[in-house]
Amino acid sequence: MSTIFITGAAAGIGRATAERFHAAGWALGLTDVDDQALAELATSLGGERVWTKRLNVVDSAEVALALGEFAKAHGDCIDVLFNCAGILRTGAFAEIPLEAHQRIIDINVTGLMNVTHHAYPWLKRSQAGKVINMSSASAVYGVPDFVSYSASKFAVRGLTEALNIEWSREGIDVVDIMPPFVKTAMVAANSSLLIERMGVNLTATDIATAVWQVANDKRAPVHNPVGWQFRAVLLVNKLFPSRVTRQALSFLSR
Repeated sequence: MSTIFITGAAAGIGRATAERFHAAGWALGLTDVDDQALAELATSLGGERVWTKRLNVVDSAEVALALGEFAKAHGDCIDVLFNCAGILRTGAFAEIPLEAHQRIIDINVTGLMNVTHHAYPWLKRSQAGKVINMSSASAVYGVPDFVSYSASKFAVRGLTEALNIEWSREGIDVVDIMPPFVKTAMVAANSSLLIERMGVNLTATDIATAVWQVANDKRAPVHNPVGWQFRAVLLVNKLFPSRVTRQALSFLSR
């Protein structure tokens, strides 16, 4: 039976992904800081093939323990790691407290590194392990009003690219998912002219479908954009100088 370990699994994209993989017969390791929502998710899934644990991805010791417990209960290996845990706060950079910026980096970058680092031995034992990182369209060009979030996703992109090369020697595939705005509570809780003007056209189910496709594609590319809108942005970014992207973002965010 194939296994997947998901961080940030209690809501939004993480929850939709858990539902998608559970329906396909996978064994799930579901973690989140919201243990009540995790319990509700496990109940809705029926409890079968579902392992849950409250987890703060910033706590390295907690992360190591959780991964070890799940792996040892499932053949001493993990087939797929989906790094979905992340937070967002929009607004003018100087008006957001430095502590809030730091928290974004802690969870989106340090947390992802913690989980990925501690998952390594269990992924290696799978002999066909895969890491899927939750990146973003914000990792293509720095986005105003999303400064620290955008910076965190640039870090995720760099880590993904580097490990895609490094861990390929170990038989572990490392890729990312890159969507624009998605209809989740996290996006709904934040406001931005950019969100209003570009719209929110993707659902959590759309992203879960993309994760499923990438997890089952041995030839998946390093970066996996989701949605026609973002694919068009990438095409423009390739065909024209980066100043065109800068001008577009400047206009849309005014």
